[in-house]
Amino acid sequence: MKLKKLLAKLPVERFRNPPAKVAVVALNGVIGAAGPMRSGLTLASVEDQLTEAFKMDGIKAVALSINSPGGSPVQSDLIGRLVRDLADKHELKVYAFCEDVAASGGYWLACAADEIYAMESSVIGSIGVISSGFGFPELIKKHGIERRVRTAGDLKSTLDPFEKENPKDVKRLKGILTQIHENFIDWVRGRRTGKLKADEKEIFSGEFWTGVTAKEYGLIDGLGSMHQIMRFEYGEKVKLIKVEGKRSWLKAKLGLGGGDALLKGAGGLASLGGVNAADIAGGVMAAVEERAHWDRYGL
Repeated sequence: MKLKKLLAKLPVERFRNPPAKVAVVALNGVIGAAGPMRSGLTLASVEDQLTEAFKMDGIKAVALSINSPGGSPVQSDLIGRLVRDLADKHELKVYAFCEDVAASGGYWLACAADEIYAMESSVIGSIGVISSGFGFPELIKKHGIERRVRTAGDLKSTLDPFEKENPKDVKRLKGILTQIHENFIDWVRGRRTGKLKADEKEIFSGEFWTGVTAKEYGLIDGLGSMHQIMRFEYGEKVKLIKVEGKRSWLKAKLGLGGGDALLKGAGGLASLGGVNAADIAGGVMAAVEERAHWDRYGL
């Protein structure tokens, strides 16, 4: 009782009535495995960050800042399930705030939240599944290159980019894509129960929209920034506490592993931060692929 009276006499308002706290986790980038030139969103890369956010003392909610054009459906599912498990365990409300784009797997992540918000010009949706690649059968034929492949298992060389497409392989791939699409649809239906307002054939076509149309279709709950919505929900003095991932300065800047830059002598492999030349070459291709993910939405 004496303590309460003492606190009531304190002149500083924040001691008597401290502002609400909301933990903020940024989920940015293409979803999938990382590489020397690509920092992908995976369960492994965000699990500690999300766990720490939900365990913070005295928080009222967790806010997800999402800027992703999609990527791996499996990693999208794993991260989304982790968010729901943590939210249920700690009995906390989750908000998603979509920035430039929350499409495909990015929208999958947004649906892990209890409420989704975006800006008027945000790109939302793309509830579909895509598989893309290249074919080079005529190229190697032109240059007199002989392709030598040996397999154990009749279908092991399915979709070999150096062979002509086999209609049976394409049919099999489409069947897999359809199953993954159905999983995506079930997730959205479950998380947006009673909120979807447009015809499902259109919503689940793979098309994407601006935030304005997404709100009309019930894909999001409203328009506004994180600061606007959180101030409205928890007061003008709400504190947004960012939970950062643990990465070295070099890795954060260049997307590389730790360690000093090395160049091995004759017979060795050139490497930077412990990444060999072959990995860097693969990283370049991954970076091109990542750029293609963003370009699909005009960004």
